[in-house]
Amino acid sequence: MWMNPNFYDVIVVGAGHAGCEAAHAAACMGAKTLLLTMNVDTLAKMSCNPSIGGTAKGHVVREIDALGGIMGKLADQTGIHFRMLNASRGPSVRSPRTQVDKLVYNFEMKHLLEKRENLFIHQAMVTSLVVEKGKVEGVNTREGVCYQTHQVVLSTGTFLRGIIHIGHLQFPGGRAADPAAEEELSLSLQQIGCRLGRLKTGTPPRIHRRSIDFSKMEAQFGESDVFFSHDEKKRALPQMPCYITYTTPKTREIILRDLKKSALFGGKIAGVGPRYCPSIEDKMVRFADKERHQLFLEPEGVHTEEFYVNGLSSSMPQETQREVIHSIIGLENAEVIRPSYAIEYDYLKSGQLQHSLESKEIEGVFFAGQINGTTGYEEAAGQGLIAGINAALKSKGKTPFHLRRSESYLGVMIDDLISKDLDEPYRMFTSRAEHRLLLRQDNADLRLREVGHSLGLISQEQVEKVRRKKKIIEEETERFSRTIKHHLGKSASLAQILCRPEMNYEALAHTFPEDVRFFDKEIHEQIEINLRYQGYIDRQNQEVEKLRHLEKVLIPKNFSFSNLLSLRQEAKEKFMRYAPMNLEQALRLPGISPADISLLLVALKKTPSA
Repeated sequence: MWMNPNFYDVIVVGAGHAGCEAAHAAACMGAKTLLLTMNVDTLAKMSCNPSIGGTAKGHVVREIDALGGIMGKLADQTGIHFRMLNASRGPSVRSPRTQVDKLVYNFEMKHLLEKRENLFIHQAMVTSLVVEKGKVEGVNTREGVCYQTHQVVLSTGTFLRGIIHIGHLQFPGGRAADPAAEEELSLSLQQIGCRLGRLKTGTPPRIHRRSIDFSKMEAQFGESDVFFSHDEKKRALPQMPCYITYTTPKTREIILRDLKKSALFGGKIAGVGPRYCPSIEDKMVRFADKERHQLFLEPEGVHTEEFYVNGLSSSMPQETQREVIHSIIGLENAEVIRPSYAIEYDYLKSGQLQHSLESKEIEGVFFAGQINGTTGYEEAAGQGLIAGINAALKSKGKTPFHLRRSESYLGVMIDDLISKDLDEPYRMFTSRAEHRLLLRQDNADLRLREVGHSLGLISQEQVEKVRRKKKIIEEETERFSRTIKHHLGKSASLAQILCRPEMNYEALAHTFPEDVRFFDKEIHEQIEINLRYQGYIDRQNQEVEKLRHLEKVLIPKNFSFSNLLSLRQEAKEKFMRYAPMNLEQALRLPGISPADISLLLVALKKTPSA
């Protein structure tokens, strides 16, 4: 093994969405960073649907952008169909989503990272970690090179012992047309104490545009005012429609007839699949009372004729897939370019990571993305950003960084991942955030830009912009509450008038032009939401403050839970396994009761170092 003479502050293994964010963040923070990938031409390749955002996922992307990450900006640059999901519902569940041109996204990501100062990209397959006395010292590659570092971010996606399933056919692969990582890497992780499990995900078929009968489908057009980035807002690519279609009774008949041929139902797959993104055969079994299932035909890009059949993930044999596709409205003569398949892979079981995403057992090793049990580009990118930040901080001897649940969806996700057992791939939902009215996608910059600036990821110009925005919102919100006007025969404050069902900010400005100033749409939206939902927002802020006192009670790193004789055995086991940093984290562990926390608090008060 040849020892590369360069020493890197941070090495990132894997260049999917997690790895790209991690490498970019670490390099931006001044760390000499090496990104190792099996193929430099597939950086941030979209293995499944080339879309970004969606319910709660859009919140995550907005937060990534607010902190200084890159996914949101690239989504805006390469998007071809934008929508605000749940636009007719309350502000806490509205989420942006875009269909992107997958080839342009990949190209733009590669070029952006190639230009990044402090970032070096090498093509190599990592086969093992070099660990000495519980600390990482480097990585070994199949190409016979050892790269030296004290900080490694592992973002291996679905490549760890990846197995692709199409009916009874199975073969190694990290995704279609790409090899799996060498088995040595999984074995290396197990040898140094990592507990691995198996999960499963899948992807639908791709079909040729010319074979689709769009006349039988409902066209869905995008929206012009939806963006992910808080900075530059402009479209770079032509916008394209998506289409809605449905399965038929014939679809059900074919799937149920060949159900045993499915890798999932035929017993070939040991890993558990995502509950909220099931295969079409899984949907037919679990939702037997549904007469039809909605599908979306989504373009894969401006310069390709491929369409993605969203909702038709399957592990059926190709001959069954063909019949299923031809039974769908508008796809009677569809040409299949790429078949659907399922993929099974290794992941790191819960309880082995700190909030910084650093391993509890191996100092300097951080994990991000699907290796932590998540599904989705957005969840992966969010973890990559946090892991990259913390790897860079550790390389400089600085304190780890983490976000609280009350601060961000990223905080909710990471807290869930490190403190809850996963029995299926984890997907972000607004329902997972108990303070979701505070964590809206529309206020991500107000919540997190200052944080990104303190980390060195947000420029002075960017943070000054959000400071001005925040000042205007606060001043106008306060002024609206004390300005009394006569309207519809009654005296009321501008705030009260704005909260009437028939009123909005623009209508208020036209009604009282001498009192209401026009700013931009984002500021108008914040003022309106703050006033309409003030009671609910105040209540959630009070709930957050109640939890803060628990967060301030720290638990020493080597605290002996086993010596607490009055504590239930289950509580002892959970505390020892997850090693919570404070009482607030301890309370959130599954199976922990308020009584357990009270006993722990008493014990901590008796501990001098607590």
